[in-house]
Amino acid sequence: MAHVSDLIATDIDAYLHQHEHKSLLRFITCGSVDDGKSTLIGRLLYDSKMLFEDQLASVQADSKKWGTQGGEIDFALLVDGLAAEREQGITIDVAYRFFSTDKRKFIVADTPGHEQYTRNMVTGASTADVAVILIDARRGVLTQTRRHSYLVSLIGIQQVVLAVNKMDLMGYEEAVFRRIEDEYTAFAAQIGLTDVTALPLSALQGDNMIVPSPHMPWYHGPTLMGYLEQVELDETRRQAAPMRLPVQWVNRPHLDFRGFAGTLASGQLRPGERVRVLPSGRESRVTRIVTAGGDLELAAAGQSVTLTLADEIDISRGDVIVPAAAPAEVADHLEAMLVWMDETPLQPGRPYLMKIGTRTVNARVAEPRHKVNVNTLERQPARELQLNEIGLCELMLDRPVAFDAYRANRETGGFILIDRLSNHTVAAGMLQAALRAPREVHLQALTIDRAARAALKGQKPLVLWFTGLSGAGKSTIANALERRLHAMGRHTTLLDGDNVRHGLNRDLGFSADDRVENIRRVAEVARLMVDAGLMVITAFISPFRNEREMARRLFAEDEFVEIHVATPLDVAEARDPKGLYRKARRGELRDFTGIDSPYEVPEQPALQLDTVRHSAEECAEQVIAHLRAAGLLQ
Repeated sequence: MAHVSDLIATDIDAYLHQHEHKSLLRFITCGSVDDGKSTLIGRLLYDSKMLFEDQLASVQADSKKWGTQGGEIDFALLVDGLAAEREQGITIDVAYRFFSTDKRKFIVADTPGHEQYTRNMVTGASTADVAVILIDARRGVLTQTRRHSYLVSLIGIQQVVLAVNKMDLMGYEEAVFRRIEDEYTAFAAQIGLTDVTALPLSALQGDNMIVPSPHMPWYHGPTLMGYLEQVELDETRRQAAPMRLPVQWVNRPHLDFRGFAGTLASGQLRPGERVRVLPSGRESRVTRIVTAGGDLELAAAGQSVTLTLADEIDISRGDVIVPAAAPAEVADHLEAMLVWMDETPLQPGRPYLMKIGTRTVNARVAEPRHKVNVNTLERQPARELQLNEIGLCELMLDRPVAFDAYRANRETGGFILIDRLSNHTVAAGMLQAALRAPREVHLQALTIDRAARAALKGQKPLVLWFTGLSGAGKSTIANALERRLHAMGRHTTLLDGDNVRHGLNRDLGFSADDRVENIRRVAEVARLMVDAGLMVITAFISPFRNEREMARRLFAEDEFVEIHVATPLDVAEARDPKGLYRKARRGELRDFTGIDSPYEVPEQPALQLDTVRHSAEECAEQVIAHLRAAGLLQ
């Protein structure tokens, strides 16, 4: 909804230019149920004359339909939230609205008041510059007021409006307002909110919304709209922060052009500047900043650009381009505050997906160090986090990520956790620090690398990753294949599931979490052996696609060969060489793949072997033939 300006009729070009160059303020309204959030937004829209006449007529018709008395408009209807809101009289989701005045453009998020929708409030606040926290003058500071204020502080919003609403129902008494103001500012100071502007108002009657209220001559501060139009934007902080460009994709429209595209999360960038690519640490110089409108001499936070570099560097989606002189941190073991947003509690040790910027990695969360009682700010012991609880946790990632502490940079310090099966967002997180200080642990540059070791052996180092059910024939085929490669003079090693569990992984069981850790360790060992120039053969059930994909990402594209030993369950169970299926059927083995734990069939394996129709030796020959056809074996 745009402000109706006289320029529209007299000089449309001037109007469009003026509108394009207005600053944009994102703000959030939050508070307890029935504090008047939707009414407040509706009054802002109505009194500022930001609705076109047909929209206003529609609202007036609705106000009659819904029984508004005295010809007054129900300003909550101006927000036009959800149909369910009208039916139930409550807000059940985040409603975003876009509007403008002659001074500024706005995006406002009307967030739910119910405790069970706190996760929606986190979503709405994640990009906000200002928080408008409503309090019903009749009820004062409530539990949900403290909860929302703590979240606002945690998310990094520094500028807060304390909107003491419904002052008309308290006779516009100054003492009521001062009591609430004093109580709230004392609490706000405890959680680090120091820039708080308290406003007494009545959203329904319009007091101190757009113009000063004649009913409260004792108040001499700004109106709500006056504050929103004049408050300093958070954009200055984003521009002043070190440059961060999360890479979204590698753009290569023709052979002589290779660009790295993304949106500047913070800072500024000019051609010629020295940059570093994280997490690899490779450096180069920016040669061009390309946009659809032409090359730029200066790019700033919020702009979508494509960079070209002076050197050929391996860069992919999820990497972060930073100034060489002011890099972000890189780590795979992190400390973060989590706001749990799912009805299923946090399960320590369970694998989740972590999305930070444009990168998605596998993550496990340790048992929380503590959770926070938002009413008392007390730190309490916790073994899990329930819906809407907040806690300090450790995260272990399957690979390093580039990040900044959230307090320093919201754009590169915030993340979400996603359930791998349901794909639901289960938590929002704010990174605090790396638990293994990257400044103290550096990658050591080695003179003799993988290519040199492979050249000495005269072979292509790679991993042949056999996966399949227990009893499928993985170990038998892997053993036959190694004999065949050894006879050809190849340098090999064989990692077998049972053998590894007698040593490296003897501390692990067979739960889903332990299976994930089992594969993680094996994949890291395999990577070390590939670095040594060996052809590595692994024989593991490795039942989960995500874990196999995690292993694949540790290697170059032509170094990982996934081989599915596609033996049907009934055939594998009939073989049962170790008697494991019989024990599982009797209930003596829990979490056994194929019985009470799933096996996720590879979707696009490099090779699929049929052990019903072919012997182990024949399957081994099929692998040899595949490697030769792919140019991986001479």
